[in-house]
Formats: sequence, structure tokens, C-alpha cells
Amino acid sequence: MYYTTGFRRDEIQDLVAIVYEQDQRDATEARLSWPPVLGLFWSVVITLAYLRGNRVQWELAETYGVSQSTVSRAITGVTPLLAQALRSVVPTAEELRADRQYIIDGTLLPCWSWAAVPGLWSGKHRTTTGVVVQVAATLEGQLSWISDPTPGSRHDLYCLDQSGALDHLATYPPIGDKGYIGRGMLTPFKKPPGRELLDWQKTFNKSLNHTRATIERVIAHIKTWKVLHTDYRRPYATFKTTISAVIGLIFYTLT
Repeated sequence: MYYTTGFRRDEIQDLVAIVYEQDQRDATEARLSWPPVLGLFWSVVITLAYLRGNRVQWELAETYGVSQSTVSRAITGVTPLLAQALRSVVPTAEELRADRQYIIDGTLLPCWSWAAVPGLWSGKHRTTTGVVVQVAATLEGQLSWISDPTPGSRHDLYCLDQSGALDHLATYPPIGDKGYIGRGMLTPFKKPPGRELLDWQKTFNKSLNHTRATIERVIAHIKTWKVLHTDYRRPYATFKTTISAVIGLIFYTLT
């Protein structure tokens, strides 16, 4: 179970209790948000397995001995409850500490190209559509914050401005790549037209890029949740909730 969900059985039981409590708070009438044939425990297990591996629903149905529609109902019912229940453990931009220095970078969370949803095409990634989130980590590699998603066509600067994160980080300018030039962050020098960088600028860039490697490792860890790393196949309207649920699970494991 751990290798398909990333959680031990006792940890899943804790999540089941959290999901059940959230369902009771949200319920306006006697109802179940998960298929009775599965029960809440196995509905949570299937949802975690789906989020961890972005597994095809027919494959999950065969693995757990139920129909594809039952798997779909479990994921549809449990994912929003996870997102809502774990919202309190997800740091906001306002919670970033002014007395710490962070490394910030953007990453694309890919999905299918939906004709009815313009703006998903990412010019930066060229062949991929999806949404962009900003990620902040400490110099030691501790994940500290993930922004709300914005359409993939938006530049990292726009996404960061929308998040308001820089409003709280004036004391120690965050470190970023060249895409963040112009926002008072520590960024590498761009090569000037017609000449090379000076030696001290090259040394500075090399040192800064070495430090920035930390955020790449943090993002790689986030994307061990394959639903954030490979094309999202469910309806686009559910993507934001799915992202929120996974971000909640990521920070839940850090508490």
C-alpha cells in the first residue's frame, strides 16, 4: 500500500478520519461522498493511488476489483474533501517569513489541451499545455510555499506578482532565475548585447545557479506526485481542486 500511495496504513487511517470529519461539516443532508461498495477507507486509498501515480481509472478498477465508474466516483468524491480538509496546513504567501531568504521558481503542471480553455499553451515549455505555480523553498531546501495555479501562457513574473509573495519579502530579496529580473530579486546577470560578461559577473552567476539548484530538487520532489508531472486527464474544471488536494497532502507530510 505504501508503494502505491506514499502513505503507511496508519497514516491513511488518519487521513480517512480527516476526510470523514470534513464530509460531516460539509453535508447538508444525509449523504455519502464516496461509493458505498468501496467504503471510505478504500475510496481514500484509490484516490491517493490515483494522485500519486496519475493512474488510469480502468487500471485502478482492475486492481481493486470494482468498475471504472466506481473508481471515478471515489476520486470525484474524496479529492475535494482532501483539498478542503488540508487547507489549514498549506502556508499562504502572508506566512512567508520576512527574516528568511527564499529561492523561488515557477513550474508547469501539464494537462490536456482543452479547446474551450484558452491560455494553457506555455511558450516557455513550447510543446506543453497546463498551469503554472510558483514554488518557494529555503536555502536549506525546505519547501515553504506553493502559489495558486495560473494559466500556462502567463509569464512567471505575472504569476509571482499575482501571488503577492514579494510584498512580504523585502528584507532579504529572494533568489530567482533570469525570468524574474526587474522585481528586486537576486538573479543572474544577462549577457549584454555585443560583449561578454565580466569575470566577476560570471563567478556571481555560477555561485547563484549553484544555490538555485536547491529549488530544482524541491520541485522534483513535488512532482513525485505524478498527477502534477504528467498530463492531467480528468475534466479541466477539476484540475485546480486536484492541485489543491495534492499540495495539501505534500504539506501534511511535512507537519
